Amino acid sequence: MRAKDIMTSPVHVVWQNAPIESAAELMTARAVTALPVVDAQGFLVGMVSEGDLLWHRVPVDPTAHLRRDLDVAPQPRPGTVVEVMARNPFTATPDLDVAEVAEVMLRRDVRSMPVVKGREVVGIISRRDILRTMVRSDDVIAADVQHRLDEYADGARLWTVTVGGGIATVAGEFVNDTQRAVVTVLARTVPGVSAVTVEETESSGGRR
Repeated sequence: MRAKDIMTSPVHVVWQNAPIESAAELMTARAVTALPVVDAQGFLVGMVSEGDLLWHRVPVDPTAHLRRDLDVAPQPRPGTVVEVMARNPFTATPDLDVAEVAEVMLRRDVRSMPVVKGREVVGIISRRDILRTMVRSDDVIAADVQHRLDEYADGARLWTVTVGGGIATVAGEFVNDTQRAVVTVLARTVPGVSAVTVEETESSGGRR
């Protein structure tokens, strides 16, 4: 499975010189926790998260502290996205394997990853996208694989699919090695399938 198969597109982006308030409003309105940041040409220059926007934005409550430093000068707070964004974010290309995207997210503690063509943002993938796509019950996975194989067979039920622990077993007859390979690839690309085994049965009149 590739990044383009599960990414959200089109993606909401924010201009690097936009006020922090604008970015916060966009995140709230779109129910996202991070936004790709672009320059005037629309090219990716960074990522900004909820945590970034909160930087120097939560004032200290003087009534919550017994010791009050009233003479401390107030610190200037950031006003634009470019001041708080993370530069040089990790990115994915549309054809990158989702397994590689997940590995980078976990290893680098990244929660969202822009998908780019060159420097143009074409989508975004979050951990939630991967979780929703990959963590599914065996019954749901089996039904998905069966549907795809039935479509490939023009609606005929030429193969029977069972799934256990994410491993899909396809049983049936194959007219040649090419058909067998195609069926294996189709089953392997279904979200949640970790491996595919093929059990070829004797001819029962269903040969195509």
